[in-house]
Amino acid sequence: MKSPGGSLFPYFYKGGEIHCLKYGSKFKDYESLFEVMRLEEEFIYQNNKKLKIWIDLYETSITGEVLEKLVNNLVNINDYIKKISFVGLSGVSKWRLKREIKKLDISYPVSFFSDPEEAKTWLVSER
Repeated sequence: MKSPGGSLFPYFYKGGEIHCLKYGSKFKDYESLFEVMRLEEEFIYQNNKKLKIWIDLYETSITGEVLEKLVNNLVNINDYIKKISFVGLSGVSKWRLKREIKKLDISYPVSFFSDPEEAKTWLVSER
């Protein structure tokens, strides 16, 4: 089965299961990005289980509006997240997102990576 963003679901990696939210390669097509976010939320609600999530943001321009929608996306799926990693953010975007995440009431581990393989490996590790 595939999720709305086109990722295999479930996606098995090194003996673990992760879910990829493909929010990358949207460049400045914000309406498409926001629609994928909305559809992924619905998909996650329907599956009704805690997930280890990898968010791909390569080649997507992170504006204030995108940051706000991304944070809202996290809030909306908060109860379904076991662990989350972000990949593909610039240094400034990573700093801005970390600052916003600190304001949220979350209880799961969050990490940032430039290498997708490292992000996926971290997600399936027991840390």
